[in-house]
Amino acid sequence: MSKVKDPSLAPQGQLKIEWARAHMPVLERIRTRFENEKPFRGLFMAMCMHLEMKTAVLGQTMAAGGASVAITGSNPLSTQDDVAAALANSGVNVYAWHGVTADEHLGNLLRVLDHKPHLIIDDGAELSVAVHTQKKELFGHVIGACEETTTGVHRYKALEKDGLLKYPVIAVNDAYTKYLFDSQYGTGQSALEGVMRATNMLIAGKTVVVGGYGWVGRGIALRAKGLGAKVVVTEVDPVRALEAAMEGYQVMPMDEAARIGDMFITATGVKSIITKQHFDKMKDGAIMANSGHYDVEIDVKTLRETAASVRSARQHVEEFKMKDGKRLYLLAEGRLVNLAAADGHPAEVMDMSFADQALAAEHLVKNKGKLQPKVYRMPLEIDKEVARIWLDSYGLKTDNLSLEQTKYLSSWE
Repeated sequence: MSKVKDPSLAPQGQLKIEWARAHMPVLERIRTRFENEKPFRGLFMAMCMHLEMKTAVLGQTMAAGGASVAITGSNPLSTQDDVAAALANSGVNVYAWHGVTADEHLGNLLRVLDHKPHLIIDDGAELSVAVHTQKKELFGHVIGACEETTTGVHRYKALEKDGLLKYPVIAVNDAYTKYLFDSQYGTGQSALEGVMRATNMLIAGKTVVVGGYGWVGRGIALRAKGLGAKVVVTEVDPVRALEAAMEGYQVMPMDEAARIGDMFITATGVKSIITKQHFDKMKDGAIMANSGHYDVEIDVKTLRETAASVRSARQHVEEFKMKDGKRLYLLAEGRLVNLAAADGHPAEVMDMSFADQALAAEHLVKNKGKLQPKVYRMPLEIDKEVARIWLDSYGLKTDNLSLEQTKYLSSWE
């Protein structure tokens, strides 16, 4: 049972899935084991994620492990219709299409939950928020959930803090093999790729303002610098701001950066990073993009209301002509630019993140009834296993501690 835009696109989507799978050796090894052991036999798995080719490989890996899978997209512009069609053609229940409305998105979340899942893989905690608000009959049925992104982890922790969380959650986002690589190297590359695809403009020589210096912001700043940009970082955390300064970036408030920036990329997970007070100070031709999970970091509503006119300048680029005559440009409606205007993270990076997801879900099943309804960090042994498989897949080896070294490290003397 699926609902996609155009089933005839499946052959095209299948080629994309095959390309991604060929570059995801860690998940491939896990898939082989899952096919033999069937850790999810008899279980239903609900997924809400950016539905593109790497996500499809994860969905098929879970199905190979014996799960019945239903999936929907986590962003209106990130679903690739050909991939959705191909995934549905492979036996996964897919409820997603590019450009869904808010009402359609909620409807798709509920369709996925109508399958009465035992496990949830979330990207933004959307499925679990729907469970806790509209599908409370699933309390006691859901074994647990895995969360992919920082924003979702914040929402789950808020549920836990308020005493409302009803099942255990593994913060896959906080795995070292997730945030050190997916957030930094994956988003760093794919966000700049989205900006360049949308604008076809040169990065070198421009002043790029990065809002936030978490792992995502670090990656974006690093890649922008590598492309020849003058990078400015805005931060609220003094330690992160200090680190950015030590890396050679200018650090200043957004109020000051607004006057000098040519391109602005937000990456904070917080609302209202760029607002009217910043629009008013920006120079003619300034470009704005967002790489945070939700489209709340740039105040798009106010931008539309205060512009004298709005038009589409090119695909994924809106031109806002302000009352003073200057033009401001918004990419991908202020949504995730790396997925809305490009193909998201490289497959080699998502290989680790989705291997984390697969093994975290297995961990929940193995520990059914033993975990409390709280947010757990990804088990370190799973994190290291993913790293070992990745290194081995690429023919890379590490040293091992000798008995003498192990004794030395464990002795107070």
